[in-house]
Amino acid sequence: MEITETEKAIYNAEDEDEMREAIETAIDENDIIIFMKGNKQMPQCGYSARAVKAVSLYEDEFETVDVLRDERVREVLEEVSDWPTIPQVFVGGEFLGGSDIVVEMHEEGELEEKIEAV
Repeated sequence: MEITETEKAIYNAEDEDEMREAIETAIDENDIIIFMKGNKQMPQCGYSARAVKAVSLYEDEFETVDVLRDERVREVLEEVSDWPTIPQVFVGGEFLGGSDIVVEMHEEGELEEKIEAV
């Protein structure tokens, strides 16, 4: 699977500060981004698959970052979002939550509103 430019910037960070900056930039520059296990074509866990499926109901084009490629990503991401689990879904720069929260937002109509707003 091809690594995206966003992932390259994150994985190539030399230290935690540079990685934090790359993660924050990725969140700011992408309308929708999911930090997950695997990618949207091949999720590597059920929770990641559920998050991708929920977002895909409303938008085909979104960025994913595979946290399994570099263990540092998960550690730094937790500091950025103050959330310990994966996946993590961001829409319009806002952290929405993990798969359970995103699925619940879908069921309540909130996810569609958030995605349409970006």
